[in-house]
Amino acid sequence: MPLPDNTHYTVDEFRALDDLGDRAELIDGIIYDMSPSPSIRHQRISGRLSTFIRNYINKNHGKCEAFEAPTDVKLNEKTVVIPDIFVACDPDNFDDQQYNGAPDWIVEIVSPSNAVHDFKDKLFLYKSSGVREYWIIDPMNEKVLVYRFGNSNVTEFYTFDDTITVGIYSENSETLDICIRDL
Repeated sequence: MPLPDNTHYTVDEFRALDDLGDRAELIDGIIYDMSPSPSIRHQRISGRLSTFIRNYINKNHGKCEAFEAPTDVKLNEKTVVIPDIFVACDPDNFDDQQYNGAPDWIVEIVSPSNAVHDFKDKLFLYKSSGVREYWIIDPMNEKVLVYRFGNSNVTEFYTFDDTITVGIYSENSETLDICIRDL
């Protein structure tokens, strides 16, 4: 939810604000409050999924890294987001504070307070920023929407019982296949 302030901020101005805590994002210069904290179900999915991804990367000696919130991603000078999970494959884009640029894969887990934000605002933002793959996990409806941006711009719909092959790893000899229910 955007804060009721018409001020537009740069990333540096946003970072200088002391009273935001770690639950705020800056999108196109507008501050969004991400409170309240996620539910236990949300956190279980996030923790188990990020561990599953990290294990796959480590097992396959991958160069990518998986991170979970609250890790900042600076997409441009007016946008800093905190995805629930992201996978980044360019180590040169990290600094001590954040990842700079579009991660290869972003996963957002929907909370009732941020559903529109994930389904609409972030969908457009991630696509236009160069994210290769975007998953929206909806625990309330037990659905997963997978957006594969690029040449194909494919959108796929899954249930928690379906096995989903991660597109950024689909060319690997061992693909990354995830069933949310099995996490």
